[in-house]
Amino acid sequence: MNHISITDIQGIRFGNAQNQQAMTGVTVVLFDRSNTGGIDISGGGPASRETGLLSPLSNPNSLNALVLSGGSAFGLDAATGVMGYLEEHHMGYHVLNTTIPLVCQSCIFDLGLGDGTTRPDAAMGYAACVDAEGNHPRSGIVGAGTGAAVGKVCGIGQGEKSGIGYAALEVNGLQVGAVAVVNAFGDIFDHQTGQKLAGMRTPDRTAYTSAAQALYQQQEPQPAGANTTLGAVFTNAAFSQAEMNKIASMARAAFGRCINPVGTMIDGDTIYAFSLGEVPADISTVGALAAEALAFAIEDAVKSSKMEEDKFLGLICGE
Repeated sequence: MNHISITDIQGIRFGNAQNQQAMTGVTVVLFDRSNTGGIDISGGGPASRETGLLSPLSNPNSLNALVLSGGSAFGLDAATGVMGYLEEHHMGYHVLNTTIPLVCQSCIFDLGLGDGTTRPDAAMGYAACVDAEGNHPRSGIVGAGTGAAVGKVCGIGQGEKSGIGYAALEVNGLQVGAVAVVNAFGDIFDHQTGQKLAGMRTPDRTAYTSAAQALYQQQEPQPAGANTTLGAVFTNAAFSQAEMNKIASMARAAFGRCINPVGTMIDGDTIYAFSLGEVPADISTVGALAAEALAFAIEDAVKSSKMEEDKFLGLICGE
């Protein structure tokens, strides 16, 4: 198994746009070739758009773009700009005298950092598409990861900054890559060593403490939907829509390996999976590689997003 660049996987291009003052942004994946997708939603509060296109019960659909954004449900407006860009470039489903782009989207809740009244909009979605023309999969505090944070069981004031990350693997010509936007309720761990990489800190922020142990002690219900980890995996192997849904669910193992607690009712955890090629492969092999690539992407997201304590605390809304 070799680590490769996610740009080595043909048929996808990545672009970002962000507002660093408001601490929010958009990441767009443009599809340059026919694809087959699936989805797994394990969190209790997803903010999403057109995810029904990927259901195994629907007609197979080849997406034109995947949008990941901040802004919670407000951020769904970014897809309008993506739709406009795709229509201008005649990318979509041709019906009569028009072209209808097929776009799925999921959002994280990032309204607790920066200016929560400024959210991704159509202009930001369009700008991310323009950025994708150069294929720029940048890790860290960019795009949809601009306002991400982790370790928020006792509030964002005891959490840490996070962001967006990428990883890709290749085995004998079989390629599997992943992108992750990590805005988790829980702590983040290295899936190989168990070392804590980011998460909940003590009230005086001098040391780490356990998000899981803090949750066990809580009696009051948590506010819904304020945390989300988004993932998307891509492979050059050929699979059906039903099989890609299974691969998306297998990739969820990465969340269990890297995040604790995870998949709660106050998360909106969502994983997409896309087949972009014709390489013959076993579904279990690809599902296992998808989980591995996604785990590395989660780790890249937090490692690439370190921020000075004073700067992070100064970004918290209301502080």
